[in-house]
Amino acid sequence: MIAAPHADTTSRTIQVFTLSNPHGMKMTITNYGAKIMSLIVPDKNGNPGDVVLGYDLPQQYLTGGPYYGAVIGRYANRIAKGKFTLEGKEYLLSLNNGENSLHGGPGGFHNVYWKESGPSTKETLQLEYISQDGEEGYPGNLQVKITYSLTENNELILDYSATTDRTTVLNLTNHSFFNLAGEGSGDILGHELMIKADFFMPVDPGLIPTGEKRSVEGTPFDFRQSMKMGDRITDMDEQIRLGKGYDHNWILNKRENSPSLAARVVEQTSGRTMEVFTTEPGLQFYTGNFLDGSDRGKSGKPYSFRSAFCLETQHFPDSPNHPDFPSVVLHQGDTYLQKTIYKFSVGIN
Repeated sequence: MIAAPHADTTSRTIQVFTLSNPHGMKMTITNYGAKIMSLIVPDKNGNPGDVVLGYDLPQQYLTGGPYYGAVIGRYANRIAKGKFTLEGKEYLLSLNNGENSLHGGPGGFHNVYWKESGPSTKETLQLEYISQDGEEGYPGNLQVKITYSLTENNELILDYSATTDRTTVLNLTNHSFFNLAGEGSGDILGHELMIKADFFMPVDPGLIPTGEKRSVEGTPFDFRQSMKMGDRITDMDEQIRLGKGYDHNWILNKRENSPSLAARVVEQTSGRTMEVFTTEPGLQFYTGNFLDGSDRGKSGKPYSFRSAFCLETQHFPDSPNHPDFPSVVLHQGDTYLQKTIYKFSVGIN
């Protein structure tokens, strides 16, 4: 691992870390938001290409799109009306998505400085952040660690852990925007997607889950067999209309709390395949519906409508307000653990 400091306009220092494996994979990470800045993956001809959106310089992340490649917390996705009740007490959160709280609020984990901790190597990096009691409205002093690893099998492994000194809620994810043809190289509508899920979660106009668990059968949300992302994205479906495309949580077909296959994406031109394995019960599939070309990324490329997709492994949105959803409560003395794997190859294994 190589760490390079970059001075910023505050008293802190932005750092960039570089990881690589022997098979042509390479990634850079900044400690600001623990964000994946680049992820270089060979195509079917062995040519390297960057498959995540972002910026050339770490300083650009201070004012640019807040979520590119970021660790999201304390709570990934949305919490309705920015409030929930825990152990009989109501907590009020920062609002940053209309009347709702999104991705931990404006001062969430994507907008803070993480520090290097633990042993690091050419293939691994561990970052740590301590979130203070009351930060963005959440209870408890929370210690969070994430370890990034590149393996010889061309896997990017994300290992999360966290502890608290007071009962809290926690839902972590990574918010990388992917384009397997290469960032800035057009839309992702031709990418072929499989999601191992029989059910998805309908949302209301604020993109908050209604509480229903709806079968994907006969809907544009059925990706049990591989389909192009764009095949049904313009269907006259109320849920497609509300999300302006796909921006929903799928309930993964799994029972065990160990990494299992959640999704597979294939991009035929490059030949790149990405498989997602996770311990989490849910997967948010988002098709870059709010990208509009106004944001210019690496080499000044405009990031246009649907020029990237996200596959965010997670617990369900708004879970603190739905007792029947899998619990996101973390108690003092317990340890939060999550593992997500993005495995890259060429062709379909």
